[in-house]
Amino acid sequence: MPRYALKIEYHGAPFVGWQRQKQHLGVQQVIEEALQKLEPDCGPIYGAGRTDAGVHASGQVAHVDLTKKWDAFRLSEALNYHLKPNPIAITNCAAVDDEFHARFSAIERRYLFRIVARRAPTVFDAGLVWQVNNPLDADAMQKGANHLIGQHDFTTFRSVMCQAQSPVKTLDQLDIQEIQLDGAIEYRFHVRARSFLHNQVRSFVGTLERVGAGSWHPDDVKSALNAADRAACGPVSPPQGLYLAEVGYPTPPFG
Repeated sequence: MPRYALKIEYHGAPFVGWQRQKQHLGVQQVIEEALQKLEPDCGPIYGAGRTDAGVHASGQVAHVDLTKKWDAFRLSEALNYHLKPNPIAITNCAAVDDEFHARFSAIERRYLFRIVARRAPTVFDAGLVWQVNNPLDADAMQKGANHLIGQHDFTTFRSVMCQAQSPVKTLDQLDIQEIQLDGAIEYRFHVRARSFLHNQVRSFVGTLERVGAGSWHPDDVKSALNAADRAACGPVSPPQGLYLAEVGYPTPPFG
């Protein structure tokens, strides 16, 4: 059966997350139903990451096995037609070999989190950023973030509902970018690792926002990490600022 990799973009607001659920609409279900319009006996799709309710994606990757050999461009065009009017788009598609697995073949995942500091309500970015009223100290946040780089027990920054077997992960990047806008400041958190714990990125950002606001000292992040206690974590950021931006593979499936 021919296997295809799909690069997927979606606005997370209408969905309970990536994963199919019995009583609520997930992104996975919408794409599977679109595929079944093309091949009624189509099986499930497998995604690289299970984003939560309200979380967006600009670079989610999934794979699917089909019975028919498709031209990759025509497959993406047909899927985009059947995905309307849902805020989901197939931005790339490629035939891959049987050994490719969207989740298990991945060697890194990159997330982006966007905070906008602005007094007036956001209009064009509503639902796409976490808005705070006052500017943050980006340098202090970066100093706090630096304590998190490397291999650690991330129990403090792990949801109590996390099903991972171990809280030990290696964080490769957590860089904070400050962008001056007209009447606002945007802070972009660029986060990279092979894999993440449930709510790990949102726990990082919520904690670092407290550093940027002056409520925490940067060294308090280290103390929270060393506590290995969920109660030591700062507030968890809301989901709407988070994006699954990219998934990396030993051989990029889309060239």
